Amino acid sequence: MWMASEAVCEPVAMESEDLLFLLYTSGSTGKPKGLVHTQAGYLLYAALTHRYVFDYHDGDVFGCVADIGWITGHSYVVYGPLCNGGTTVLFESTPVYPNAGRYWEMVERLKINQFYGSPTAIRLLLKYGDKWVKCHDRSSLKTLGSVGEPLNSEAWAWYYKVVGDGRCPVVDTWWQTETGGVCIAPRPAESGAEIIPAMAMRPFFGIMPVLMDEKVSGTQNNMSGPLCIAQPWPGMARTIYNDHERFVDTYFRPYPNHFFTGDGAYRTKQGYYQITGRLDDVINISGHRLGTAEIEDAVVREVVAESAVIGCAHEVKGEGEKSESRGTLVRYRLAEVVKRLPKTRSGKIMRRILRSIVQNKRHELGDLTTLDDHTAVEEIVDGHKKILEEPRK
Repeated sequence: MWMASEAVCEPVAMESEDLLFLLYTSGSTGKPKGLVHTQAGYLLYAALTHRYVFDYHDGDVFGCVADIGWITGHSYVVYGPLCNGGTTVLFESTPVYPNAGRYWEMVERLKINQFYGSPTAIRLLLKYGDKWVKCHDRSSLKTLGSVGEPLNSEAWAWYYKVVGDGRCPVVDTWWQTETGGVCIAPRPAESGAEIIPAMAMRPFFGIMPVLMDEKVSGTQNNMSGPLCIAQPWPGMARTIYNDHERFVDTYFRPYPNHFFTGDGAYRTKQGYYQITGRLDDVINISGHRLGTAEIEDAVVREVVAESAVIGCAHEVKGEGEKSESRGTLVRYRLAEVVKRLPKTRSGKIMRRILRSIVQNKRHELGDLTTLDDHTAVEEIVDGHKKILEEPRK
């Protein structure tokens, strides 16, 4: 039995640039950093992107299955939906417990209208087949979303055709902890505008993406390059906690007067954006720079559930390709089949760990506190050691 407290907590007026929250990044790119988001700009951006990217309407039930401890959970479980007076779903489990139909049972039971998940989870559930999806009523769904990594073509097709019955637009969103909310996505757009599978496509209101070429802003279509943003937007982080110099060095010094995202992208002939992955994940083979996301998309086509492609030293080509795959292997220069990949609890594959293992820098793996399962690293280290001990053909 409980009794409501008679105490009343009056709201406190805050300045627009007062601290709202401090959030540490996952550490997938090295030393974690605490990013500072402030009141008015972040809240405005979270609310607007929630409403227009996902086509949220009053009375809808919004289901984002991210951990609220990460930026996706902050922006699209808590702040965005609540700023819009919406109904938001909290999910605290895994997509395969008690079975692989967990998400879709929840959609049926709660009549969820917008579903926002990660490519990692989608690829995992695809492996279990269609039966766990089709045994649940998903007619309430209106929009499907993806966040965290580029969504490969096979997973996109399964998500659209099986989960959404071919009637729900898939918004494959690109953004970061640093941006506060979605920056590039297929929606919003004019009614009936095309959506190209596995492509983020269109910048959100006020976002001015540019691709850089030798530190010069590139605005033409049909080009690739480092992805930057040319002007500020409300949701961007303001600093790194207790280290503003690092904030400036990381995001603004590489390309002066531009925000440097650390990702690479390709702008199509139509002016759409496709994210090709982290720039530090690009592989240089005989002078050709290959994005790991593109190679991984090719790998994950048949019976491989997930893959992580990284570069390793090659005496002639500079770098070769090494593939850490879950499922039947596809051989490049070297491939290792593993039970699971090292991931943060938000589902991001920590490729820097794999790179350190391949480079025989196992004592320089960096911060591992955000890993969801440390045994995955131990298994990969042991497996890589056995591969190196095998006679080469």
